[in-house]
Amino acid sequence: MAEPRGQPDGSADGSADGSADGSADGSADGSGGGRRRGVARVAAAGAAVGVLAGTALVTLAVVAGPGPGLTGYVSEAGVADSGYAWTYRIGVFALAAALLLLAVALRTAPRADTPTPPDSGTPTPPDSGTPPPPGVGKVSVPPAQRRLPRADGPVGGSDRVDRGRRGAGVAWWSGQAWRVVVPLLVAAALATTLSGAVTCSAGCPLPPFERATVADLVHGAASIAATAAVVLTMIAIALCRTVDRVLRRIAAIAATVALPLAGAVGLAMLLIGRSTLVGLLERLLLAVAVSWALTTTLTLTPTPRPHPPHPPHPPPPDPRLDHEVDGNH
Repeated sequence: MAEPRGQPDGSADGSADGSADGSADGSADGSGGGRRRGVARVAAAGAAVGVLAGTALVTLAVVAGPGPGLTGYVSEAGVADSGYAWTYRIGVFALAAALLLLAVALRTAPRADTPTPPDSGTPTPPDSGTPPPPGVGKVSVPPAQRRLPRADGPVGGSDRVDRGRRGAGVAWWSGQAWRVVVPLLVAAALATTLSGAVTCSAGCPLPPFERATVADLVHGAASIAATAAVVLTMIAIALCRTVDRVLRRIAAIAATVALPLAGAVGLAMLLIGRSTLVGLLERLLLAVAVSWALTTTLTLTPTPRPHPPHPPHPPPPDPRLDHEVDGNH
């Protein structure tokens, strides 16, 4: 009698379809992830070049230009009367482009997904589909020995629920922090571009101690907005749990240093005005921002790792061993 062929054909078709679908999905996912990593690496490398070039040009304009030294603002190197005005502007535009590329790199870089914990706080075991035998997994407890919830304090289940809710809240705040990273960097890049396009007058006067023109106010507001957006980006990355731990640590250190410096610069501008103290604090704050941006871009551009060598193929089975086993049986 001929054996029925329905089951072998179905199994063959199912295995073929499953393997084909799985391989196609896996290859698509792998190619998509590899493409995103490649875009992130290229964007981060471009951002690093922009940070280095922009910082070098701005530093050259500040040091070699006819500025007042440490007693003035960095923006005074870009006034129209300076011979290094275009050097300063090109450097500022390079920094703006670096911020945009950094936003692209962070947007396309792979992140670890943080799952939202369940309400109970305990993982649910997967269902195997096979019911357990009678009496297995169940323990009968007499009613007299059952523990009732305490009225004067939370029970263990309530503690797990509270921990689960706190974990869900942390995950939610982490997602909200990540959502503002790219918009903040884009805003910082636009404000930096505006700061380089609109130059201030000689001395870059600002209220309340000096009379400022409209161009001075626009330039000063754009510069302050760009710096504030960069500092807020540091804080957002430091609070995001799905970002790489190294990037979070870099952002946390930079924000810890930059936040008090930014507050000190604002208070000094309001209470003292243009002075050596403001010039020093401003340069320190800009140095921290540049160091954070450069370190972040270098962290996002890892060197490609060489592929491990393929393990050698196992030798084919010896047919003599099969004959010996059959003889023993």
